[in-house]
Parts: sequence; structure tokens; C-alpha cells
Amino acid sequence: MNINLTLIGQTIMFAMFVWFCMKFVWPPLVEAMAARKKAIEDGLKAAELGKEEHALAQKNAEDLIETSKTQAAEIIANADKQASVMIDNAKGAASEEADKIKAQAKSELDQEVVKARNELRDQVSTLVMQGVNSVLDKEVDSKTHKDMLSKLSQSL
Repeated sequence: MNINLTLIGQTIMFAMFVWFCMKFVWPPLVEAMAARKKAIEDGLKAAELGKEEHALAQKNAEDLIETSKTQAAEIIANADKQASVMIDNAKGAASEEADKIKAQAKSELDQEVVKARNELRDQVSTLVMQGVNSVLDKEVDSKTHKDMLSKLSQSL
């Protein structure tokens, strides 16, 4: 194998090509790879941060749901209590109204009984007077008549 000028020229050209690549091609490639590496690292960090924020948001959402459930249960319990109070109040008011109606009905009944008794007394006294008139066949004077009626009505 002969070392000739062509081999030396090719070696020099190869060295210049390597120098040119190291000087002008390699640094932008290294920078691009470094930037890409940094972008990937930043993306991974952002993904991890996103996962942590998602987990935190999920936990906050669960806490908020639990709080909402608790508040809803309290609201329902308060509504039940208010409903039972309202029912008790309504029952009390209805009971009072029923008592008033009963008292009024009893009063009206008592008045009707008194009225009926008075009417019966008048009728009985009239019947008695007719009976006395028919027995005596004469009219009793009005003073005696009134006295007899008052005695009779008091005895009834």
C-alpha cells in the first residue's frame, strides 16, 4: 500500500470536515439537544406538578362534597324539626279550635235545652190549666192562675 498524495489530501479534507462540523454543525446540534432535553425535563416536572395539583384538587373536591353532604344532612334535619314543630303547633291550634267549637256547641245545646224546658213548662201549665178548668168548670182568676203557674214551673 502506497501512501500517496491522494490519501494525504483526503486525510486533510477529512480533518477540515471534522473541524468544520465541530465548529459550526456540532454546537447548534448540542444546543438543540440541550434545549430539547430541558423542554422534556420541564414537561416532566409540569406533569408531576399537574399530577400533584390534580390529586390536591381531587382531595379538595372530596372534602367539599363531604362538607356539602354534612350541610345537606343538617338542613334536612332542621327542616324535619321545623316540620314537626309546625305539625305540633297545628295540632295544638286544631285542638284549641275543636275545644272552642265544642264549648260553643255545648252552650248552644244548653240554650236549646233551656228554651225547650221553658216551652214545655208553658205547654204543661196550659194543659194543667185546661185540666183544672175542665175539672172545676169555672175559670180561676188571673192572680191565682199566675201563682199556680209559677209554683208549677218551679216544681218542674
